[in-house]
Amino acid sequence: MTAIIQNKKKIDLSSSELPTHRTQQDIRAHNQALILTAAEEEFVLKSYRGATMQGIADRAGLPKANIHYYFKNKKNLYKVVLRSIIQEWNEGLITMTVDSDPKTVIEKFVRTKLHQAFAHPNRHKLFAVEVIGGAPHLHDFMSTTMKEWALDKAQVMKIWHEQGKIGIADPLQLLILIWATTQRYAEFETEIVGLLEKDAYDKQDEARAADFLVPFILRGCGLE
Repeated sequence: MTAIIQNKKKIDLSSSELPTHRTQQDIRAHNQALILTAAEEEFVLKSYRGATMQGIADRAGLPKANIHYYFKNKKNLYKVVLRSIIQEWNEGLITMTVDSDPKTVIEKFVRTKLHQAFAHPNRHKLFAVEVIGGAPHLHDFMSTTMKEWALDKAQVMKIWHEQGKIGIADPLQLLILIWATTQRYAEFETEIVGLLEKDAYDKQDEARAADFLVPFILRGCGLE
């Protein structure tokens, strides 16, 4: 797998950017956000095995004791990072119901997933590495919470199909297709920018991908 991050970065969120009067809850939320961002970078750069709590603390600019205070240990922190990534991805369908407009929902989901892939490619790469390795830290979550979420959304789409609103009889395959096509831009970034004869994505590439994928998927759903 190609290198994911080339430069070690330290999280920079100065105290001047924070509210003057902060409650303990504000401080906790701020520190946890710092730690999760730092942990994401550390795990992507060094993998789960190579990452250390001290390395995460250094990136976050916090004492290592703070990392243990909020997240106990490396394994727990790694699981929280992965699950927060999945939760963010799933937000594109969080308000979906049988009464929703299928075209609006599916288009929004594709565009949201694409934006996440272009804006935060390392999150997709971290998730891909975990799954390729057999998902040892996500197996229980994927076989329960994630599975239930996917089946629930697929059931809504199945009802749409029965009502004649979409032409997809196997909606679970539609979800897999959307995951595959959108996440590819992040997980195989090096390959794609090479095919585009570029060194990196530019601002037009996300729009170019969306302009192709959205109508392509909607046509496949009978939603032209």
